[in-house]
Amino acid sequence: MKKIFRKFAAKISVLVGSANAFLLALLIVIIWATTGPAFDFSDTWQLVINTSTTIVTFLMVFLIQNTQNRDAKAMQLKLDELIRSTTARNVFVDLEEMSDEELAQLDKEFQAIHEKQASTKIMVKLHQSIKLEHERRRKGVLSPASINEFLHKKI
Repeated sequence: MKKIFRKFAAKISVLVGSANAFLLALLIVIIWATTGPAFDFSDTWQLVINTSTTIVTFLMVFLIQNTQNRDAKAMQLKLDELIRSTTARNVFVDLEEMSDEELAQLDKEFQAIHEKQASTKIMVKLHQSIKLEHERRRKGVLSPASINEFLHKKI
């Protein structure tokens, strides 16, 4: 049963993720909308689209979740293999099994590494430049380079 569902979910996710599926859904909505006047926009006419979309959405949730779970697991296994095959610490292989406290401690360790690396002269300059750029964008101020480019643009 699991094998059949896995294959079915994989096929359906490929099909419904295609441009053709989107166009089919769009066509159904257009047909439904254009038939509104013929049915005097009745409650039954509205119920048809509401019920249809609810059923499709309900079923798609399970198919999408199955596909995402499989993709996430496959990605995790690939990352585990990369970690095992490099000089990275093997503790990262089972990272998803760690408690929140352990993950927080690991995060603190990486913050310390980052701060140590960020204290070099070139990294301080880079971080200052990035900080200034973020501040400039937040305020909506054009950079000197973009002003210069705008002024010299041939119209």
